[in-house]
Amino acid sequence: MTDGTSPSDDAGTDHAPDMSWYAWGDPGRTGTLDPGLRDLVSQVLRAPLADLPPVSEERVELAPPRLDPDLRAAFAEVVGAEHVRTDDAVRLRHSGGKSTPDLLLRRAGMADPAPDAVLYPADHDQVQRLLRVCSDERVAVVPFGGGTSVVGGVTPLRGDFGAVVCLDLRRLDRLVSLDTTSMTAVLGAGVRTPRAEAMLAEHGCTLGHLPQSYEYASIGGYAATRSSGQASSGYGRFEDMVVSLRVATPRGTLETGGPPASAAGPDLGRLLLGSEGTLGVITEVGLRVRRRPERVLDEAWSFPDFPTGVEALRALAQSGLRPTMARVLDEAETFVGAAMAGREATPGCQAVLGFEGTESEVEVLAAAVGKVMEASGGTAWGAEPVAHWRNNRFSAPYLRDTLLSAGVLTETLETAASWSALLPLYTAVSEALTEALEGEEGGAVVMCHVSHTYPTGASLYFTVATAAGSAPLERWGRAKRAASEAITAHGGTITHHHAVGTDHRPWMNAEIGPLGGEVLRAVKTALDPVGVLNPGKLIPDP
Repeated sequence: MTDGTSPSDDAGTDHAPDMSWYAWGDPGRTGTLDPGLRDLVSQVLRAPLADLPPVSEERVELAPPRLDPDLRAAFAEVVGAEHVRTDDAVRLRHSGGKSTPDLLLRRAGMADPAPDAVLYPADHDQVQRLLRVCSDERVAVVPFGGGTSVVGGVTPLRGDFGAVVCLDLRRLDRLVSLDTTSMTAVLGAGVRTPRAEAMLAEHGCTLGHLPQSYEYASIGGYAATRSSGQASSGYGRFEDMVVSLRVATPRGTLETGGPPASAAGPDLGRLLLGSEGTLGVITEVGLRVRRRPERVLDEAWSFPDFPTGVEALRALAQSGLRPTMARVLDEAETFVGAAMAGREATPGCQAVLGFEGTESEVEVLAAAVGKVMEASGGTAWGAEPVAHWRNNRFSAPYLRDTLLSAGVLTETLETAASWSALLPLYTAVSEALTEALEGEEGGAVVMCHVSHTYPTGASLYFTVATAAGSAPLERWGRAKRAASEAITAHGGTITHHHAVGTDHRPWMNAEIGPLGGEVLRAVKTALDPVGVLNPGKLIPDP
């Protein structure tokens, strides 16, 4: 505390409602699809739609918890008996993440594997003590932040262990410190983003990390998965904001960072970022913060086609001009976005840009960016086309679940590649998805946008809609495998910001090579010699 500012003493939760057990987010926001719109969707997908309602919670059967009295007593000694939960309602809500396959299983009443217990530590010391107990007693441990993983990252796998517990980190929910001279803050790993922003706003600061999971995802989860937000073009990925980490491991505490830069050997913090709870449990995250912007300005641009729009973003990314947000939608996503906003679609594709800062900074930057857009063949469309997206940018998961109840699979996947490889990768993945889904059970709509840009390349974010058909899990699994193989074959990363989990683990050896896998396994052995931390995730088999 270098400026005399006191951190928040409020260690309570953000009071957001617990997420639905069978859908995303607030259970009160569950929607239904208008019959007329349902008929239209059925026509577009060329298939009848069969309802996929969830079973009642009472019909979900969970295996009895494998937690003997001595082990329960050991956990209770650390966190208190009231913070050791083995009731089915709590176990169900910690039985995995929020991918469409996760939800399909739960809607059908299949929630195993579920954890044998959910533990709620209050601080770093309690996390450390719990890990020692779990390591000594050979109990698998799954760190659990917001539970928003869409790649199997929080699935409670037992591996070779007799039991598995979830460490729900929601009580690690404090602004530990704030230094407004250095513009850094330390936040507990369990802080959800709206609460983080509220606590920082009291001091005129912001983090500016805005992923689609914003409402529920946690600070520790962002660090553990190398998250990217919608404002990454200006603010950077989450890992770019991290200045320090405090991590509990079965071997002890590991603390990284501090000074703004160091040459004291390899950066251990970078090793822990993206480790997905397999190397340790992140309990505190030190972050770079910013002053809250005076002005926010949005602009939309139209381009004749997706390649031209992509080329414009490349020119912008390599110019040194960095709007806070920069993305370009392909023709299909441009059309769908316009239809959902109730306006006529522009020909070709659309780019959306956002600017934040002081009045003068925004004016100067927007003018300079506009010149690059015009020189690249863009036509300015003002702010109005961006308004609907901005007002609904965290609502897509709710729409996905509404469509799922109506028998429509809507799922996303993402990758990234160099600029020279980006358009061939876009074509290859689009074709792989279409080929995997086209058939007797209908067709598919495949949309894509460039969501994050860098001087050397960009990410591609695909959205797929198709009829669920008679075997929706198998249907999506086939499409996901086809897309993943296309990504690997055409120079893309298997994941740009959704992390690895279980879903992408089969392609990790192709991404990092056999020696890279050996390095990860060696680090895990050093920090987690028994192997209890989040088994079955991230680290490839030999």
